[in-house]
Amino acid sequence: MQRIRYSRYLKSLIILLDLLVIAAVFIFYFINTNRDLVHNQDIWYENSFPLLLVISFWVLLSGRTKIYNISRNLTYILFVERIIVHFLLFIIGLVLIRKVSSNQFFGSELTWLSLYLFFFIFLLKSGVYFLIRYIRTMGINHRNVMFLNENNSTDVLKKIIEEKKDFGYKTFNYNSSEINPENLVDFWKKNGIHTLFLPTENSFDEEIQDKIFRLAEANKVHISLIPNISQNNFFFYDLDYIQTQPVLTQTKYPLDYYSNFLLKRTFDIIFSVFVLLFICSWLFPLIALLIKRSSKGPVFFIQKRYGFHEEVFNCIKFRTMVVNEDSTKKTTSENDSRITKIGKFLRKTSLDEMPQFINVLKGEMSVVGPRPHMLAVDNYYKPKIGRYSLRSHTNPGITGLAQVNGLRGDAGDVEIEMNKRILADAFYVRNWSFVLDFIIILKTILLVIKGDKNAK
Repeated sequence: MQRIRYSRYLKSLIILLDLLVIAAVFIFYFINTNRDLVHNQDIWYENSFPLLLVISFWVLLSGRTKIYNISRNLTYILFVERIIVHFLLFIIGLVLIRKVSSNQFFGSELTWLSLYLFFFIFLLKSGVYFLIRYIRTMGINHRNVMFLNENNSTDVLKKIIEEKKDFGYKTFNYNSSEINPENLVDFWKKNGIHTLFLPTENSFDEEIQDKIFRLAEANKVHISLIPNISQNNFFFYDLDYIQTQPVLTQTKYPLDYYSNFLLKRTFDIIFSVFVLLFICSWLFPLIALLIKRSSKGPVFFIQKRYGFHEEVFNCIKFRTMVVNEDSTKKTTSENDSRITKIGKFLRKTSLDEMPQFINVLKGEMSVVGPRPHMLAVDNYYKPKIGRYSLRSHTNPGITGLAQVNGLRGDAGDVEIEMNKRILADAFYVRNWSFVLDFIIILKTILLVIKGDKNAK
């Protein structure tokens, strides 16, 4: 079976569409603001070179921002972040080009031109992103993959691939327990295998592993290594070089840089003050009254949670259950009888988390970050999942990447779901950016409005 590769043709088409949109916006903006010059051919010739310069700058910039590298596992949040970063840098370049040229395509109102550009580019690229995802769910442009020497680590990845049809992976099972080089190569060619997933901890000896890597290289099969999910070595070290010698150095996460921490903390304070003054000032009394009418007990539920570097703090929530002795050690379940009627609504809309903006002001939490769990839950999973402690490298959040992607509650296989949740938290810590926080907040607001079906 021959593998059909669409990526190069698709990428060229997407770039061409972007450039056509950019040129069209410039031209239409020029026509609408300079109607008396439309029929002057000299004006068009004079402005053609700066326009080509702008288009060239857009393409060159994409090599840095990677807006055309739409990998199969690229989330929409990160995709939007790339678009925003790319566009901001593009506008800076636009301002510089305008200063050194008298291009009338730019006009006098560069702000409006920028808004038009962003609107149409964002609309186009979002449409292309979701179109590609939809096409892949239909089985078109899929990538054939296989697993060797499966274990717990591969089980988690397999489940993700099965659930996320829009990733466009098609799994082929290699049933032979013994690795025969000739049979393996025949299997690759017969099924058009593109990627081989291999756990780093496997039962193959060094000779067999070396043979697999050599055969894969010769047959243009990509190998992706899957680290053991119970270990954290791969999450704390990055490959670096001292001249030509590769060395593993301890990872420095984005929020380890003081400038990033200061930016995040400043936003937390401003956002929290705004929410507490303009929303919580009238919402808190209303919710407090409903809680008091629904059941006996305090309005707030205060529980100890682990925070930054596992320092214990008092996490504040609205009480959503009847007062019970198991609240600090037993997680919620489907149709939990302890949850009150108003409590079910508060959990569905995540309004029970609103008092945590007080924790944010105190510096114990952040608006966005890994959600803090009960101490009993943390203590249970910490020895089971090595990456678990990575969550404490930043303040816990009122909302987080895992939550906006539906990874909350105790539905399904709890162990697998927790592993996926911690993977999302680890990804957030390692890939934090202000734009990522902003997108997570927007998705959280949408979940609050329509209600989260995974909330319990």
